[in-house]
Amino acid sequence: MAKNDFQKKGSGNEKVLDYILLVFCLLLIVITVYPFLNVLAISLNDSMDTMRNVNFIIPRKFTLSNYTYIFKENNLGGAFAMSVARTLLGTGIGVICTAMLAYVLSRKDFYFHKSFTILFIITMYVSGGMIPEYLLLTRTLKLGNSFLVYIIPGLIWVYNVILMRSFIEGLPDALQEAARLDGANDFVIFSKVILPLCTPSMATVALFYAVGQWNSFMDTYLYARDLPTLQYVLYEIMEQASIRVDPHASSAQLKNAVSPMSVRMAITIVATVPILIVYPFLQKYFVGGMTLGAVKD
Repeated sequence: MAKNDFQKKGSGNEKVLDYILLVFCLLLIVITVYPFLNVLAISLNDSMDTMRNVNFIIPRKFTLSNYTYIFKENNLGGAFAMSVARTLLGTGIGVICTAMLAYVLSRKDFYFHKSFTILFIITMYVSGGMIPEYLLLTRTLKLGNSFLVYIIPGLIWVYNVILMRSFIEGLPDALQEAARLDGANDFVIFSKVILPLCTPSMATVALFYAVGQWNSFMDTYLYARDLPTLQYVLYEIMEQASIRVDPHASSAQLKNAVSPMSVRMAITIVATVPILIVYPFLQKYFVGGMTLGAVKD
């Protein structure tokens, strides 16, 4: 009887623990999802109602006027194409260059691989500053108002190099040794052996590059205003958004008015949705790259 009572007591404790974990997970889901639902609701809600109270997750007075205000910008299509172009090219070239550098730094027979790694890591904490960078890109390299200003400065991120180098170092050395015995040179080993095995790591790095390229607008503001990107145009729209309501305005005028808060939330949705669409296709590679990249035999 005592044993049965002990088993029942243990079973009861496990159920209580399960309920606690369930409540904790539900609370975590609410905390995670609520901000996005709140932003979406504000973007679809009437501006006048939004100014009274913004703490809700569904639009109380549904309207598309906030999105209409954004998409009436004539240059939005060209800016979107510019952002897509810089994201695709910047991500593709960045991943290839990062993989090549990571492979070199992972080679134990490269005598200076530790020294170069330290030098790269130092750049993560110390930089030349904005003014030297501006002078380098505009006066020395002549990249002002050039599409290359979107590609060259962000060609290699040190964190991505370290991530991919750790992944390559975790691969069995026997694979490279076998390929070398078959007469393969470094380029063949890199392209035929290393790259096919680095799919998870490359997908992770590609996601980092894509998000960085897509969200960037400061480089447009500083170097290439003649080649506006979607983020920069949305930033300008947000800066220009203002509400001027006449106390004697008609109900139709009040209905068409927009507030900076509503426009800001609509811009957030427009800028976020493309990344949200891409992420599920890279999620399994992203998780694999983040976990396997730190594991070494």
